[in-house]
Amino acid sequence: MTDAAVQAAPPSSPVDQAIASRNRVAIVLLLVSVFVVFLNETIMSVAVPKIIADFRVTPSAGQWLTTAFALTAAIVVPVTGWLLQRLNTRPVFITAMSLFVAGTLLAAVAPTFGVLLIGRVVQASGTAIMMPLLMTTVLTLVPLSDRGRMMGRISIVMSVAPAIGPAVSGLIVDALSWRFIFWIVLPIAAAALVVGILRVPNISEPRRSPLDVLSVILSAFAFGGLVYGLSGLGASAEGDALVAPWIPIAVGAAFLVLFVVRQLVLQRRDAALLDLRTFRSPTFSITIVMFVIMMVSLFGTVIVLPFYAQNVLHSDVLVSGLVLLPGGLIMGLIGPFVGRIYDRYGTRPLLVPGAVLVSLGFWGLAMLNQGMSVWFILLPHIVLSVGLGILFTVLFTVSTSALPPHLYSHGSATLTTLQQVAGAAGTAVFIALLAAGSAAAGSTDPQDTTPSQLMEGVHWAFLFGAFVSLVPIVIAFFVRAPRSLPADGAPIANH
Repeated sequence: MTDAAVQAAPPSSPVDQAIASRNRVAIVLLLVSVFVVFLNETIMSVAVPKIIADFRVTPSAGQWLTTAFALTAAIVVPVTGWLLQRLNTRPVFITAMSLFVAGTLLAAVAPTFGVLLIGRVVQASGTAIMMPLLMTTVLTLVPLSDRGRMMGRISIVMSVAPAIGPAVSGLIVDALSWRFIFWIVLPIAAAALVVGILRVPNISEPRRSPLDVLSVILSAFAFGGLVYGLSGLGASAEGDALVAPWIPIAVGAAFLVLFVVRQLVLQRRDAALLDLRTFRSPTFSITIVMFVIMMVSLFGTVIVLPFYAQNVLHSDVLVSGLVLLPGGLIMGLIGPFVGRIYDRYGTRPLLVPGAVLVSLGFWGLAMLNQGMSVWFILLPHIVLSVGLGILFTVLFTVSTSALPPHLYSHGSATLTTLQQVAGAAGTAVFIALLAAGSAAAGSTDPQDTTPSQLMEGVHWAFLFGAFVSLVPIVIAFFVRAPRSLPADGAPIANH
């Protein structure tokens, strides 16, 4: 992570060398910090049953530990585009990591479920800021010719951290109390905060930009409603929803229309909370479509595979988490190598094979059955993970690099916002299909469903993923890599 990829030019003097060293430290620290905070997004999935038992709450209440996290992030992320323009790099980092550390400590010592839930919300507030901060910093410091290698490292954060969360959680919960999920993360996050206070440079040039309060309110109802509604689809399919999910989805969609109209008006005078001129770049728009499909696939798989292992194959929590670990690790390890290939050969030699591998992985998962050993999950999941690792690295690089510099922060915020919505959508759709497939096989009570009925639901979920995975194969042929950075804020030329 500390090679020349983070230098804008080969150092030719002690001053240049000092700047290059400073940039390396900043990016490495941001990568470590973002990995830690993103790990928390899925690390609770295996621990929730233990927490439900300890605090004696209902399963629907327990699921708020993951729903509230995603909901908070979806509300906060759109504001980060403005925040990164208004404040300098170091204070933004300190704010984000301080929130995350405070939330982690609060969750670790939580005497009640309500306090634990508040801790998760505070954690999510810091998490939402970190990813746009990392992306904007990398786009500012790293030249286009080396950006693929650096985005390969970022793909570790955005793809591996959520993928290995259940495995890490399973290992901890199997040997220790669920509270150690937070106690183990806390010193790492605190150390990153201290080092960041001392070493993160101020690389941006803050400018006065008024915060449009109406846009903040509209975005909160828009993205919050969509994430909450999508998260409720799975509970609704299982007969455990507090409110019909179509209501918050409809509210979110209506406010999203109002939010978009408001941004189109504000961006005429460069005052938008989330500047939508990013979508004027055809490359950015088309890669965002692929990115959303891939995030739906990742989060849906992370939910359904442990469910299949535990409830159909009757594996314990530790094994069900471990089966996802090899694919998650491989997804991360190939990122830097994919980045180097991208820097040398461009997009199409990677995007098309990556999309094909994702599809093959899903078709393999769709052929799983009730009589298989749990270890038969490994091969199709590894194939799927290799494809996702290739695609995430290329999509991160192409989408953001296709924007002019003054839209970097807005492009990063848009990418992270859609990640939250896509993650909720992936979880919701796959769980809903799982429940629908089980019902079609004769299940009438979610609490009394047989393994064969559950297997039918698993088959439905992965068959859906297999058919959807054919779409990115077609899209991959139309993605073009940015040729050069703009000198005057005009859109980048593509090839």
